[in-house]
Amino acid sequence: MAQIKPFKALRFTNRAGDIRDNVCPPYDIISNEERNELISSSENNIIRLELPRGDNPYVEAGNTLKKWLDNGVLACDQKDSLYVYEETFVCEGKEYKIHGIICLVKLEEFSKGVVLPHEETLSKAKADRFNLMSETFCNFSQVYSMYIDNEKIIDKEVLEILDKTPDVDFTAKDGITQKLWIESNPERISKIVKAFEGKQLYIADGHHRYETALNFHKSLVEKGEAVEGDQSGYMMMFLADINDPGLVILPTHRLVKDLDEFSEDEVLEKVSPLFEVVKIDNVSNIKEDLLKANVPTFAFYTGFDYYYSLKLKDTNAVSKVVVDRSDAYKSLDVTALHTLILEPIFGIDKENMAQQKNLTYTRSIDEAISSVKDGKSQCSFILNATKIHQLKDVALAGDKMPQKSTYFYPKLITGLVMNKFR
Repeated sequence: MAQIKPFKALRFTNRAGDIRDNVCPPYDIISNEERNELISSSENNIIRLELPRGDNPYVEAGNTLKKWLDNGVLACDQKDSLYVYEETFVCEGKEYKIHGIICLVKLEEFSKGVVLPHEETLSKAKADRFNLMSETFCNFSQVYSMYIDNEKIIDKEVLEILDKTPDVDFTAKDGITQKLWIESNPERISKIVKAFEGKQLYIADGHHRYETALNFHKSLVEKGEAVEGDQSGYMMMFLADINDPGLVILPTHRLVKDLDEFSEDEVLEKVSPLFEVVKIDNVSNIKEDLLKANVPTFAFYTGFDYYYSLKLKDTNAVSKVVVDRSDAYKSLDVTALHTLILEPIFGIDKENMAQQKNLTYTRSIDEAISSVKDGKSQCSFILNATKIHQLKDVALAGDKMPQKSTYFYPKLITGLVMNKFR
């Protein structure tokens, strides 16, 4: 099962300046405007490595990394360590804490059932990460994964580490408190490593990075530049207990745009055989209304002071359309939306979704409403969040959810801990 190990992390030194000026959010949620702000905030911001730009962006990232290593802006720790990481944040008025272990995890094919994915990936994103890795031989950010620890063996060790004074402690510009503990005690590390030997890992966030790391290691082996056991055969991961009360999954709502033709009445006519359609005048109650649902239910919004609740009448409706997927996949709200509405009624198939031709996404209900009101979108579908147990069930079934089925909040910050494997 899962093989983890400690490592000598690459980290910013005091020469780099204030750490809060040098870290950044994950590369895939940063807009051009946000990137420019990060570039301006510090000459050493990690965004220059994680999201390079220019005529030869990947070469530029490699050159910048070399310069920072030569100048002592970045340096590897002296001892093999595990890194306990904690984020304290507020979501919808409630404070949460999520903690876990940053370590190296042996790369395994998904078919082995050791590391389990839950979402589809895009080839374009994987090519980008592969090119960056080819020039830097680094993981600048972690894959976010989860494990089951019913006996609380790992949790016991981690909680003892959390009782100590953190080695890094600051509040980032987004208001989220970031803490890091460096654990280099061989005895404690050995206990934690052994506790993972019988466990499976469920990828929460970072499918593209994991698949890229696996492909990159294979390419090195094929070229005779790596062998079994080399550090390129491991991926830096953040591992959290799947039952941690600090795990928060937000829904990802669907925005439909640029259709040649769109008619609210026509859509309602086509969905009514499968969905119970109820017109509701109070748009401000969408979230509360959806949370009451015990079968796939969506809010269909078209730009006015009302919305339509679409509640699935027959829970076997998806099974009648989708025959080659798991029961766990068929039970998802997002599966019902895609297979019963978006594909057959709007003509938005997988290729269309991958190119985001007629479909975009938002985590905000307010944006799902304002985008339609402002004419940027023709309509929107507002969903409940995918639940942790649904993610686990889909992964265990060897299946994958549609893209953008989950959004773990908050994202892990980039730049606290890095893995240089050559």
